[in-house]
Amino acid sequence: MSTEQVPRRRRNAADTRQLLLHVARLRFIRDGYAATTVRDIADDAGVNVALINRYFTSKEGLFEACLGMAASDINRDVDNITLDQITARMANKIATGTDEGSLQDSLMMLLRTSGEERVNLMRREILHAVSEKLAAAAGRPADEETLLRAQVVLATAIGITLLRTSLRLAPIANADEQDLIGPLTDVVNALLPR
Repeated sequence: MSTEQVPRRRRNAADTRQLLLHVARLRFIRDGYAATTVRDIADDAGVNVALINRYFTSKEGLFEACLGMAASDINRDVDNITLDQITARMANKIATGTDEGSLQDSLMMLLRTSGEERVNLMRREILHAVSEKLAAAAGRPADEETLLRAQVVLATAIGITLLRTSLRLAPIANADEQDLIGPLTDVVNALLPR
């Protein structure tokens, strides 16, 4: 028997919580809510499954926290955006974003559902707020028709993301930022005229 002691990993609640959020978000995006288990998440993080309940109360609580992160990421991308910036920002974020916190990652997280009405309400509120910011960029935040048009722009971004990430449909899956700017400019200009 060795007298050497294996150094213990320092416990850090904030780091563990962030690690759980990171691996859970990846699992939820890849496998969906129903197919993801708390054991999968704990195993991926290398922690005891009880920590999920400790930090998030439940799988549902962890999912809600992941949705909250996705909302923050998306809001950061659309906060104070101008009409002139929408097309370039969308093309850039969709074409280059494949890491955690990217627009693609965040939109895919919003497409996942837990089946809970509370979470569905949260998703609708997030998407409505983003639509309002896009309508505000067009200069008409309170106008119902502009809000509808902004939601179609948002639906375009979600659709492109879905075709690129889940279905890998060519040529859109292989399109780079420059390839996307032209069609996105046409869509945004048609839907949100100056």
